[in-house]
Amino acid sequence: SNQDETGAYLIDRDPTYFGPILNYLRHGKLIINKELAEEGVLEEAEFYNIASLVRLVKERIRDNENRTSQGPVKHVYRVLQCQEEELTQMVSTMSDGWKFEQVL
Repeated sequence: SNQDETGAYLIDRDPTYFGPILNYLRHGKLIINKELAEEGVLEEAEFYNIASLVRLVKERIRDNENRTSQGPVKHVYRVLQCQEEELTQMVSTMSDGWKFEQVL
């Protein structure tokens, strides 16, 4: 038994990955520093059998994998030139999803 004379148990786990576990138990938010591997936090969450945290970490890992497989986000910039009287019609004919950076 890993129990001492006071009844405390020794849990020999990596304290680096226990920080996010402890913070999750404190306030219900998953916060993982950039230098920590999410897989290590997942391993600890599974060891401590915290099902809600296991789901959260797996979702984050899956989201990160999807983001990296899609490649970097590309931005397309267009310069439109028109007279003041034509502006309303030109904007109304544009497809949805365009964002204006600057109108002169």
